[in-house]
Amino acid sequence: MTSTATKSSCPDRSQKALCRNPFLSIKFFVFCHGLLQLSQLLVSSYLKSSISTIEKRYGLSSKTSGLLASFNEVGNTLLIVFISYFGSRVHRPRFIGCGAILVSLAGFLMSLPHFITGPYEYDQSVASVFSNTTDLCQPEGMGSSGNLSDSICAPHTARENHEVLLVMFIAQVLLGIGGVPIQPFGISYIDDFASERNSPLYLGILFSLTVVGPGVGFMLGSGMLRFYVDIDKVAGDEVLLTNKDPRWVGAWWLGFLVAASLVAVSAVPYFFFPREMPKEVTSGKEISSKKSKDVLRQLKSRSENVQNLSLLQFIKYFPVVLLRNLRHPVYLLVVLAQVNLSAMVAGLATFMGKFLERQFSLTASFANMIIGSVNIPGAMVGIVVGGAILKRFQMSLKQCSAMCVLGMLLCLILAFPSSSLAAPHRRLPASPTERALSLDTTPQSAASNVTAPRKPTTPSVALMASSTSLPVTPAAVLSVLPTTQSWSIQPEDKSFAVGIQFMLLRVLAWMPGPVLYGSAIDTTCILWENKCDRKASCRYYDNNLFRQRYLGLQFFFEVGAFLCFVMVYVILRRQEKDASNVAETTTDPEKKKLAENTRKSPESNV
Repeated sequence: MTSTATKSSCPDRSQKALCRNPFLSIKFFVFCHGLLQLSQLLVSSYLKSSISTIEKRYGLSSKTSGLLASFNEVGNTLLIVFISYFGSRVHRPRFIGCGAILVSLAGFLMSLPHFITGPYEYDQSVASVFSNTTDLCQPEGMGSSGNLSDSICAPHTARENHEVLLVMFIAQVLLGIGGVPIQPFGISYIDDFASERNSPLYLGILFSLTVVGPGVGFMLGSGMLRFYVDIDKVAGDEVLLTNKDPRWVGAWWLGFLVAASLVAVSAVPYFFFPREMPKEVTSGKEISSKKSKDVLRQLKSRSENVQNLSLLQFIKYFPVVLLRNLRHPVYLLVVLAQVNLSAMVAGLATFMGKFLERQFSLTASFANMIIGSVNIPGAMVGIVVGGAILKRFQMSLKQCSAMCVLGMLLCLILAFPSSSLAAPHRRLPASPTERALSLDTTPQSAASNVTAPRKPTTPSVALMASSTSLPVTPAAVLSVLPTTQSWSIQPEDKSFAVGIQFMLLRVLAWMPGPVLYGSAIDTTCILWENKCDRKASCRYYDNNLFRQRYLGLQFFFEVGAFLCFVMVYVILRRQEKDASNVAETTTDPEKKKLAENTRKSPESNV
C-alpha cells in the first residue's frame, strides 16, 4: 500500500529525488524559516526583557540603555534599501544563512561582557531586604564604607565600563545587519516557489511566529533572571541575596547564549537549499480567474523591469519614487500615524519591565512573565481581530480610515484610567538619616519624594497595568495600516513604498523611540549612583513622576496618530465626494453643459 502511494506521487526518478530530498521542498523551507525567525526574535526581544538588569549590573542610565536597545536599527537601516534591488539576483538561502550567522555572533557578543568583567559586587550598606538602614541620605563619612563609589573604584573600572558598552553596541550593529536579509528574502523565496493556493498559508505561519517570538523572549527572560548573575563564578551558598532583594542581578547573559545557539543551529540548513527549486504543485484544483492572471502577469512584468535596472540606475530611481510617494497625502499621513504608534510600542516594550518593577515592586523575573503571558498575547488578539474585521466586512479605504479613527479614540479613552494604576507611596519616616539629608548639599525637598520599600502589589493590579499600557486596540489598528497603504499608492510603486515605509519607521520611530522614553525616565531620578566620579544608574525614582511621564508619552503618540487618521479620513471623504460629482456630471448632459458654461464664463467677462 505504501509502495503504490509512492509510485503515484513519485512516478519517475526525478520525482523520487524530489520527494527524498527535503531541501527541494518548500514546506521544509517554511519550517526552517519559521524556526530561524523565532530564534532571531528571541535574541532581539531578550535584550528588552533584561534591559533593567543590565542597567543595574553595569551602571547605565535609561537613556544609554534605550540607545543600546535601538542601536540594531542603525545596521538595519543602512542596508534595508538595497534589499529591494538585489531581490532574486543573489542566492537568497545562502544570504539568509550568512545573516543568521551574524545574528548568532551578535548574541554571543552580547553575553561577552559577563566573561570579561569581574564578579558583581553589590552595595553592602543595606543590611538586608527587611532592614530600614540605608546610606540613601547619609552625609559623607557615615555610610561610605559600604558604598560602591568608594570601595571598588579602581583605574580598570572605568575602562571595563567602556569596553562593555563598545562590545554591546558592536553586537547590536551586527544584529541589525544580520537581520536584513532574513525576512525579505525568505518571504520572496516562499512566494516564488510555493503554490498560489498554499503561499498565503505559509506567509501567515511566518507572520504568526513574528508575533509569538517576543512573547517567548520575555518568558525566556523570566526564567533566566531567576538565577544569580555569577552562577558560574560563585558557589550557591555564598550568595546572600534573594531574587526579591532590590540589589539582586539575574543571569542576564545566559539567555543570550541560549538564543544565539538556537540561531546558529537554525542557520545550517540554508546553505543546502538551492538557488531555485521546483514550483510546488498541489493536488487540488486551483481556482483563478482570467482577471487575477492578468494582474499577476502585469506585476511580474513590472518587477522584471525593476530587476533589469543596474545598481546605479536603481540608486537614481529610488529618490524619484521616494518623492512621488511622499507627495501622496494619504500615504504620507498613514506612514506618520504608523511612526507615532511604532515609536510608542518601541518605547513601551523596552521599559515596560522597568515600569512594572518600580511601580509595583515586582521582581524582574515576574515582570517579564507578565509581559510575555499577558501583554504579547493581547497584541496578538488585536491583530487577529483587526484582520477578521477587514475580511468579514470587505472594508473600503474610507471605512478602514474610519476604523482607525475609532480605534485610536478608544485608546485615548483607555489611557486615562491607566495613569492611576499605581500603588500608594509611603514616605520614609523621619530619622537621623533624613535630618542629615537636610544638612547635606542635596535639596531638602528631595526627602519628601523618596519612597520607602513597600510590599509588592497584588498580581491583579500589575496585570491590569500591563494590559492597559499596550491595549489590544493599537494592535488592531496596526493590522489595518498595510491595507490602507497598499490601496493609496500606485501598483508599480508598492514594493518601493514598503521599503520606504520600513526605512522611515526605523529612522523616525524604532531608533528614537526607546531613547526618548529613556531620557524621560532619567528626568524622574532622585538619587544617582556615582562610580569613579561619574554618574551611573539611578537608585531611586520619583514614582509619581515616572508614571506620569512614561504614560504621558504614550498619550502624546496616540494623539499624534489620532490626528493623522482624522486627516486621512477627511481627505478620503473629500476625494470620494469629488469623484461622485465628476461621475454625475459625466452621466447627466445638462449638468455637464452647465459645468462647461461656468468654466467659460470668467473668460467671456474678461
